[in-house]
Amino acid sequence: MRFYHATRFLFPRRYELRLLLVCFLAVHVPLITVLMFEAVTMHWDLTILGVLLVATLAGTALGLAAIHALLTPVTRAIDLLEAVHAGRRVLDVPVGGQDLVGRLYLGVARAANENAARMERLVDAAERDPLTGLRNRRGFLDSAETLLDGATQAVLAIIDIDHFKQINDRFGHAEGDRVLEQFARHLENGIRRTDLAARWGGEEFIVLFVGASIAEAQAVLERLRTGLARDCVMPDPAWELTFSGGVARLAGFAGLGEATHQADAAMYAAKQAGRNRLQIAS
Repeated sequence: MRFYHATRFLFPRRYELRLLLVCFLAVHVPLITVLMFEAVTMHWDLTILGVLLVATLAGTALGLAAIHALLTPVTRAIDLLEAVHAGRRVLDVPVGGQDLVGRLYLGVARAANENAARMERLVDAAERDPLTGLRNRRGFLDSAETLLDGATQAVLAIIDIDHFKQINDRFGHAEGDRVLEQFARHLENGIRRTDLAARWGGEEFIVLFVGASIAEAQAVLERLRTGLARDCVMPDPAWELTFSGGVARLAGFAGLGEATHQADAAMYAAKQAGRNRLQIAS
């Protein structure tokens, strides 16, 4: 490090030029030595000087070109590290050998992988509901945009646990949270692999059925509704846990807002009709 700091005045912003200059001077040591020797002895051999000069210039050109090429992987590694530091995803990290450059690339690859994993954990945490483990509203919207890309048909359902405020009031909020956790597991286990479920807010949940018809989505939701008491145990066996839901057609991500409004209105219609039922949006 001492020599590095001692030579910082030479091209302070261009380390590679500093290295090339040092190599350039080192290559000319033989020529300078011969010139000094012949100057002292006053015996000039122009043939030897000419050959040495040509060889020195040729060696200098080849050496500088080779060193510049050898520095290219280092420059590439620096660019990759800057990308990692900026939080950008690095997909292609070159593989080096067992030398210094290989170790540098290995370090870059580790940093890139750790950074990518950390970013994925942060994104996942930001898009997950901490209580139920389902996606939250933001996570649902991000995933729905991807799932609906190119989809010809889809169905959106909004479901709400009936009398949830009374559950909190009677059994306590801790028990209410347990009910939400059970309900989320029941929901996630009951939908198809291609479907997407999320906690929309409070005791309200949303489900996206990609590539499904109204009848197919309704059949899945009916199974969930009728099996709810079996999978979700209440503190009071006499209390029947139910939900009401609204179902709407969805053509694509651009229509998600309107479909959400329709499903929400249908869900409230199901509540007004007596709860524990599904309502199809007209």
